[in-house]
Amino acid sequence: MKLLNNRVALPLIFALVVPILAACGGTAAPSVVRETVVVTAEPVRETVVVPQTVVSEAPTAEAPTTPSAFTTPHPILGDPRVRQAIAYCTNRAELIQSVYSYLTPEQQQGLLMDTHLPKTHWAAAGEADGIVTYPFDPDKGKALLDDAGWTLPEGATVRAKDGLPLSLEFTTTNAQFRITWATVLEKQLLDNCGIQIIRKHAPGSWWFGSASGLRRRDYELGAFAWVGEADPGGRTLYACDQIPLPDNNWNGQNYMGWCNETASKAITAANNTLNREERIKNYKAFQVEFTKDMVSLPLFQRLEAYGWNKALKNMKPDPTEYITANAYEWERSDNGNTIVLGFTQEPDTMFTLVSSAAVQRQAAQLVEGVLTTQYNYDFQPVLQDGLSTIESGKAKNEVVEVKDGDKVWDATGAAVELKPGVEIINSDGETIKYESGTVKMNQLTVTYDLISGIKWSDGEPLKKADLELSVKIVCDPESGNVSLTFCESHDNANGVTVTSDTSYTVKFLPGVQWPTYYLAPYGGYPSHVTVSDGRKLADVPAKDWATLPEVAELPLGYGPYILKEWNKGQSMKFEANPNFVLGAPKVQNVVIQIYADTNAAVAALLTGEVDILEKATLGAGPEVETVLKAAAEGKIEAKTDASPTWEHMDMNLFVR
Repeated sequence: MKLLNNRVALPLIFALVVPILAACGGTAAPSVVRETVVVTAEPVRETVVVPQTVVSEAPTAEAPTTPSAFTTPHPILGDPRVRQAIAYCTNRAELIQSVYSYLTPEQQQGLLMDTHLPKTHWAAAGEADGIVTYPFDPDKGKALLDDAGWTLPEGATVRAKDGLPLSLEFTTTNAQFRITWATVLEKQLLDNCGIQIIRKHAPGSWWFGSASGLRRRDYELGAFAWVGEADPGGRTLYACDQIPLPDNNWNGQNYMGWCNETASKAITAANNTLNREERIKNYKAFQVEFTKDMVSLPLFQRLEAYGWNKALKNMKPDPTEYITANAYEWERSDNGNTIVLGFTQEPDTMFTLVSSAAVQRQAAQLVEGVLTTQYNYDFQPVLQDGLSTIESGKAKNEVVEVKDGDKVWDATGAAVELKPGVEIINSDGETIKYESGTVKMNQLTVTYDLISGIKWSDGEPLKKADLELSVKIVCDPESGNVSLTFCESHDNANGVTVTSDTSYTVKFLPGVQWPTYYLAPYGGYPSHVTVSDGRKLADVPAKDWATLPEVAELPLGYGPYILKEWNKGQSMKFEANPNFVLGAPKVQNVVIQIYADTNAAVAALLTGEVDILEKATLGAGPEVETVLKAAAEGKIEAKTDASPTWEHMDMNLFVR
């Protein structure tokens, strides 16, 4: 599984940080949905990232087409008391123990969530904010069921009401991981509270399919995972206008059919302001309603683990950042001059623009450096000279008047010509349908500065032409960039203006309000490089870049290391960049060694052949237990993290 949307400097491709469907969601930002699907071909622990774009689809012959579909409350789940009872009757600590038995009770407790955000997230709400928590309390659950009329007949094991048993179909993938904890859940609900669930473990291709499973709300109780990031997003997951229905061509990802006006307005407002304090206030208001209504039970965050040589210093494993982000700070206490990372997957290319794999991002960070990091669900400038916030004076959000025929950013997050019938978000944050005349909208202009003194690894200073080349390639449809949404959000008349060797300004279309507007979207490409046929890199058409060795295999960068040798299928060898702007790294060499599988990589760590196994390589399978035991014996260092990926159980509030 990849850690999502890390920003790198060559170039830094802008994309909103959004919850993603492991299954996925989004805001009005780029509409590409990345699905993490657990596939059952042995071994079942494998996690596959499948790109998929949400599109409008014509109703199929099998799909209902009447507007009345999904307007009838579910006879069981339509009652909030039943949903709350399910939450109280679920022993989530026991579910965690079933899949992560090798963790200590404290580590297991650290995987619990109360809302749709991890407890350490900057927008997370707590009990002091008024959220409802659901500790394991079967007595409270049974009392709620009794109050709702679901009673346990003499001698029965399943509750009933008016002759209807309290029985629900529970759908999830057929990955062993989910089979394990779902088996425990089934027993818990029946034994603790008389709730019967009939488990249905479906292939991921059906459960996450574009015309089946979740997308067609074909479930009662459904479990899958969201992948959270530093920016909470969430509007398409929970707003009232994001409920997929046959009459809206199944658009939206509010699969529960949940419409709470207070929550919907709050999460919409949270995604339509650039003021963080306002965002926090609105996100907290949303979480109060989310927990009160109990339409989706957060089960637990998945585990991530790391292992490394005891001689290494300044390691910064983190749930929302790659371990290589601070490679320039790594040291060895044993005076060694090489650090070896063990990977079980090889990067497909060094051309970051066309790749999204975690292993590629980590190799790229060594060569390209990072403009900003995203440790602990937040952002920190590195090669960017401070975050370009409104408060810093580097950004302004002005109210402008737009009229018929003007280019604007509509309410769905697309660049359109304003005309009657187009929905837009006005300067007051209201979604309105344009009719005529002038309307006021917000227009964002941001200046981004990189720190001074940046040089390419060959000693050539970063210059204006490098920044201009980056913008040109990133926004060229023939470059292979998987999403041009950010480029399309530029104001066509002004777009991007590069003002110096380290500074540029982006003027956005009226209506564009990227929540992470303060992160520099572009780094540079080395315009001075001469490619093998004698042309300057700046003169090579964008369509040819992906096949250039100077881009895809041994690129020039301004990060802490230089990629000197790539033996495909075996290893990648990096040397310290003496021209790195933050100072030459203290460790001279970094090697990425490719192993056949996680077991082989763990064995290499324990024998000292490998110095670091990061989370994407180590995963969360039984190999983690081996690493943790070795750490307990003092052989290596190890750390576990609560992953941004979290399992949850949704409740479908309506029936067809």
